[in-house]
Amino acid sequence: MGLLYRCFHAIRGLSTRDGQPTNAVFGVVRKMTALERAWTPTHWGVVFDGGLPQERLDLIPAYKAQRPHMPEGLRSQLPLVERYLDAAAIARIRLEGEEADDVMASVAQWAVADGAAVFLVSNDKDLYQLVSDDIRMIPPAGDDTALDASAVREKTGVPPERIVEWLALVGDASDNIDGVPGVGAKTAARLLNEYGSLQELRAALPGLPDGKLKRALVAEWPRIERNVQAVRLNAGLETGWTWTDLERGAVDEQAVLRLFDELEFHKLAQAMREPELL
Repeated sequence: MGLLYRCFHAIRGLSTRDGQPTNAVFGVVRKMTALERAWTPTHWGVVFDGGLPQERLDLIPAYKAQRPHMPEGLRSQLPLVERYLDAAAIARIRLEGEEADDVMASVAQWAVADGAAVFLVSNDKDLYQLVSDDIRMIPPAGDDTALDASAVREKTGVPPERIVEWLALVGDASDNIDGVPGVGAKTAARLLNEYGSLQELRAALPGLPDGKLKRALVAEWPRIERNVQAVRLNAGLETGWTWTDLERGAVDEQAVLRLFDELEFHKLAQAMREPELL
């Protein structure tokens, strides 16, 4: 859904002659085509949000409550995206009541257990906690370069294993999770690098110099502990899928071409019909 929203807002004014918006579909198809060309995946799944887990809502009742309803122009394109994925033989995964990030984490973990190298296409900072030698991230915008642990540290100031604690201090405005007042990304990284972990930071609180930072950390420690629970991904979901289910099948080229013609994606259709022109 993050990719769909990004494409919907980044590509303006694209629709068929009869008024059906197509900007999100076009952006997704173009991005997935580029990803396939860059990485030639043997297995592929597209994960959709299935709702908000009750556990997070119990922790933070206002979790993601600030987000507006999906624009109708985007909602009308969801069936078209699903048609494309089905025709392109790319699995669609959605678990009722579960967020996409938790499903991605669960799929990634069992894929790695089966010996796979995993690439997560997302811009969500929550997923940085999964990055390892076997799991990398590809931001939706850019040149499809995969981010490893060193890139995560360069972006945030902390390694992947400290991302949950870093987010607990900083918060995440996109999810309506408040952090510690006055603690930004650089301060959070400095504290974690200096003390090693939240547990060690808490033990060191009495010896910190008196001031706004110490007072904020002491006053907000219950919030920090709550945030740790909220931002830690659940990688143990029973998805009902197997590794074989995500294996790329044969693309139904005629179905893809019919969809492209229907949506008036003339250049994409021509590229399929005449790949030698690429």
